Amino acid sequence: MTAGTSDTGTRHALVIGASRGLGLVLTDELARRGWHVVATARQAGDELRASADADHGRVRLETLEMTSSDQLAALRERLAGSRLDLLFVNAAIDRGDLPIDEVPTGMFTEVMVTNALSPLRTLEALRDLVVPGGTVAVMSSDQGSISRNTEGGYELYKASKAALNQLMRSYATRYADDGRTKLLIDPGHNRTRLGGPDAPLAPHESIPAVVDVLEAQAGAPGLQFLDRHGEPVPW
Repeated sequence: MTAGTSDTGTRHALVIGASRGLGLVLTDELARRGWHVVATARQAGDELRASADADHGRVRLETLEMTSSDQLAALRERLAGSRLDLLFVNAAIDRGDLPIDEVPTGMFTEVMVTNALSPLRTLEALRDLVVPGGTVAVMSSDQGSISRNTEGGYELYKASKAALNQLMRSYATRYADDGRTKLLIDPGHNRTRLGGPDAPLAPHESIPAVVDVLEAQAGAPGLQFLDRHGEPVPW
């Protein structure tokens, strides 16, 4: 089974990191709009399975630990022949609010590998599945904006998202002529496991706006760093 072909009139997406939070709601919202979605998780939990069951065959689940090169290669093999209109990498982690001098080396490596290196490895491994004119997108954050870093806190997470943005810029430069839209998305501060219970936004509020941006930007050239309203986020 493949994700299908975009010339049937049905849009196809692959969402990396869909077990909960923003990725889960993104999968649901795309399916609600008629997209067929392959959704990955390290381990599909009850919420994702229930979502897939409720989406009338429009959501297919796949297992992926994004930091594993072997699992990434295996997923690429399973998706051979698929044609995607959207490849969206959502997975990320946070390890708390330590000053950078107190961050253990292992923690630094874990966050950087998960939040910056692995998303770009994923794009490289799967980019050929995206149709010409399709979209390659990564969930970033305004906390990755260097010019907006005027308040203290969460130094490692901020650094990982800034590194992600820089690597995505390099990716976009390398593939400037591939005919694909490239997006970094800031969804706002959401009440998720990563965003915390006191965040001002709920994923069900922010993600429909994010999908509006994805659909509106389809076919746009170059790389853009946009918020959920489609407005540019300063680098």
